[in-house]
Amino acid sequence: MINLLNDPVVDQLRACKTPEQLLALDKQISIDSGLGPLYKVICDFLKDRTIAPIEAANWLSTLMDNRERLLEDCLSTTCKL
Repeated sequence: MINLLNDPVVDQLRACKTPEQLLALDKQISIDSGLGPLYKVICDFLKDRTIAPIEAANWLSTLMDNRERLLEDCLSTTCKL
């Protein structure tokens, strides 16, 4: 990932105070930046030691909970994808 993009994205992640804000950032990042899915961006930051493991764990947990909820909705035939 380009180092110039690291700081703004990390700042945006840290500014997310609610799950809804993080999920909105997930959509924004995948559409606007071309960096790929937010979970991969977070994993790259974690590998590069740009963020603390506890931060990554909280963000990834939120993202995975949302994806699990979406999958459950699809399996129960009320798919919202």
